[in-house]
Amino acid sequence: MESRGKLYEELLCSINGMYHISCRKEGREVFIPFSFLEKYYEVYGKLTKNRGHEQFEWSHSYSKVFKPTTRYNSSGMFMYFSNYNVEVRDRVKCISATEGVPVSTQWEASGYYYPVQVAQYGLSHFSKNLSDRPPKRKVLEDGNLVTAKWQVPKGASVKRNYDYEKFTHVLEFNSHDSPGISLKLKQGIDLVLSFDLRFLSMNGSLTIFLEDRDRSTIFPVSFVCSPVLIHVLNSSAGSYSTNYGLGSCQNWNQLTRDLHVDLVKGHVLSGRGKKLSKTKLRIHHLLIKGHGQLDNLTLASSNHMGMFYSSADWLVRHQDSSGGWPIGVKRKIASGKADLDPGWYSAMGQGQAMSLLIRAYYRSGKSHYLEAALKGMKPFSKSSTEGGVRAYFMNQYPWYEEYPTVPPSFVLNGFIYSLIGLYDVLSLAPHDQVGDAQLLFDQGMHSLKKLLPLFDTGSGTVYDLRHFTLGLAPNIARWDYHSTHINQLLLLSTIDSDPILTTIASRWISYMSGKRAAHN
Repeated sequence: MESRGKLYEELLCSINGMYHISCRKEGREVFIPFSFLEKYYEVYGKLTKNRGHEQFEWSHSYSKVFKPTTRYNSSGMFMYFSNYNVEVRDRVKCISATEGVPVSTQWEASGYYYPVQVAQYGLSHFSKNLSDRPPKRKVLEDGNLVTAKWQVPKGASVKRNYDYEKFTHVLEFNSHDSPGISLKLKQGIDLVLSFDLRFLSMNGSLTIFLEDRDRSTIFPVSFVCSPVLIHVLNSSAGSYSTNYGLGSCQNWNQLTRDLHVDLVKGHVLSGRGKKLSKTKLRIHHLLIKGHGQLDNLTLASSNHMGMFYSSADWLVRHQDSSGGWPIGVKRKIASGKADLDPGWYSAMGQGQAMSLLIRAYYRSGKSHYLEAALKGMKPFSKSSTEGGVRAYFMNQYPWYEEYPTVPPSFVLNGFIYSLIGLYDVLSLAPHDQVGDAQLLFDQGMHSLKKLLPLFDTGSGTVYDLRHFTLGLAPNIARWDYHSTHINQLLLLSTIDSDPILTTIASRWISYMSGKRAAHN
């Protein structure tokens, strides 16, 4: 075979006597298909254009390292979480309308609240609030200074009354037997809707009708008096509506909803395959039914702080008397060798919750956020065999367990997240209230520096130390976890000058470019 004057010869390649593939030979050089190398060595490559010429780009890692340019600030962005979009992850069933936080399906398909995911949702929105441009925001109805032009059919009514529970004027509506009270909106792309709502009847609903401008299709998203988390109703015409349950509806609910996310979660449950583009959606109109009250109806391009405080408030409401956020599902770690029964704590969950709550205290000044952050340290002083998160490596080095298994598993990234949480408390809590935060942080940093070399494989890192404690094969960290290890060490290096942190981080960065430790 000839190509551009060069002769190629078909050749059979035998790889370790296990795989036989078709290769090519040019002189003494042998060319092996990249499609085989990609899978065999777990490398990555693609054809690209560079200045009009086609070239092949090869990489050993698919992940990124974010090198800090300034000292870590506990009141600022949390690591690189401004890049996170927790709510659109496949393992998030939806954002609950009663709690305002994600519902996870990671380990249980029916859905449950996972404190780690709740904290990450809040921290990502806190960080986005600092990195994004200020949102566009328009109040549509506040029952007092701003009143909307509702279309009220015959027999229905709207009026604005003073509410002695909220100490403000609110809109009271009663649709009676009419099709509902509606509000048409001007065309726009802002899809974050906030409102306070309660129903005085048992069959109320608020529905937002979203229009896909390309397909001229209307998608209803409703908030209804129901205990059902999310429910999709398919119609005979092939369309569907998505319902989110508000529970009993008898009390005021404060909701902040990204309607694109709400629609996408319903779209997935409906079995539709084609994705819905956010830029092609707009709110067509709102419809309210039943007898109830509405206040602070606001449309915005984003409301990151509203979503941040939803997470903070959930953490305050669901913290138990031991200071922890129990995880209500079973976690299987290693084929039955180290399972966790429902009700376990995670040091990573405790740490990230503390990072979120202390920021909520710093921004709002409200003491209940501080109290919850400080209580979150309690499980750190209790051993994992007694229901806490503290274990010891070789009976000497304390370690805060992401998964407090017996025997311990020593997960690296979860441990470092717990250290960051302790540092955030140290940085932002009043000095006379930090309790054991300094001791716990110092002990943890000492253990980290001693044990870091155990996570180094010479070409990457391991996720945990199960090969030491459980006698299993090493649990090699995939590249996104490997880069997380690096990012965490680089963050810690801005607050601790010990060169071991930057030395090891630099070596681990080199592994992402294919470098390996020297042979003996």
